[in-house]
Amino acid sequence: MTKEPQPIRVLNSVAPIRICDNGGWTDTWFAGHGEVFNIGVYPYVEVQIKVFPVQARQHRITLYAENYGDIYPITDHHTDWDKHPLLEAAIDYMRVPDDIALHITVYSEVPAGCSTGTSASITVALVGALDRLTPGTMTPHEVAYAAHRVETEMLHLQSGIQDQLCAAYGGVNFIEMFQYPHATVSQIQVSNSVWWELERRLVLFFLGKAHQSSAVHEQVIKKLEESGPSSAALDKLRLTAEMARDAVYAGDFKTLGRSMTVNTEAQGELHPDLISPDAHQIIEIAKEFGAIGWKVNGAGGDGGSVTLLCGPTSSEKRAMIQAIEAANPAFKSLPVYLSRFGLRIWE
Repeated sequence: MTKEPQPIRVLNSVAPIRICDNGGWTDTWFAGHGEVFNIGVYPYVEVQIKVFPVQARQHRITLYAENYGDIYPITDHHTDWDKHPLLEAAIDYMRVPDDIALHITVYSEVPAGCSTGTSASITVALVGALDRLTPGTMTPHEVAYAAHRVETEMLHLQSGIQDQLCAAYGGVNFIEMFQYPHATVSQIQVSNSVWWELERRLVLFFLGKAHQSSAVHEQVIKKLEESGPSSAALDKLRLTAEMARDAVYAGDFKTLGRSMTVNTEAQGELHPDLISPDAHQIIEIAKEFGAIGWKVNGAGGDGGSVTLLCGPTSSEKRAMIQAIEAANPAFKSLPVYLSRFGLRIWE
């Protein structure tokens, strides 16, 4: 029996996911400029890279997508990304040095297609860890933009910039995109009591099925592209980001909840199918239990998740969670905790 060689280095990285993205849709190429408020939360995504001498392994790069049970060798310096294109393209983008072999494990506790920017977080964590091999000089901002280029330039996917930036920075963010894709990130600093109360009031509900980029999104993009960056719909979304930012600074949860609700209404105005029947059902139950805000995460549409902002009574929040989960076995509350940090890398 051949003994498994020991790695010469083990790199670890984690990055938070994103919820409550007020102003989403305005961080895109067709919006031109935008404003987004979002919140980085745990559970984070994880990447672990075991580094070996190149001669110690049969395959130079092995990828283990743990959530899917897929473990397989990949070849860098090519464009035939098929099994997990985002991961494979990110590895190719980072140009692994030729004198080492890697075993890369990627894992997320959050279900795929949750509309919480998970794919962007994984790419940020993977790019950040790989950067430590060559030789580790990228800032979090640079890692975020590298991850964005993997999606848009290598895979030719539609992608705003907010998910990657939230994964890189963590915390509560106000992102100002002054000209696509260039943006500044202002992290919102509040007292511990406001931070803890915000964390206590937030609830994330997975709708039980993966969010699907669909023909609805293509219709919305075409409509927004035709109306241009100054469209009233985009302006309304931008204002909800400012509203949320100011509310958090003031510790005003009622106004924060209102900003989430207005944003969700604005999403529905872009296209009614962006707010699915399942999302509507969760929102209606949440109202009965004193919720003061709700935001369909991400671009909206079928599947995905909803962020709820609860009222001041903890027992009412717990009763709400029980009622929503009882209404549909597919609905699942995912515990979240505010992330004080973004991308973290160590060995």
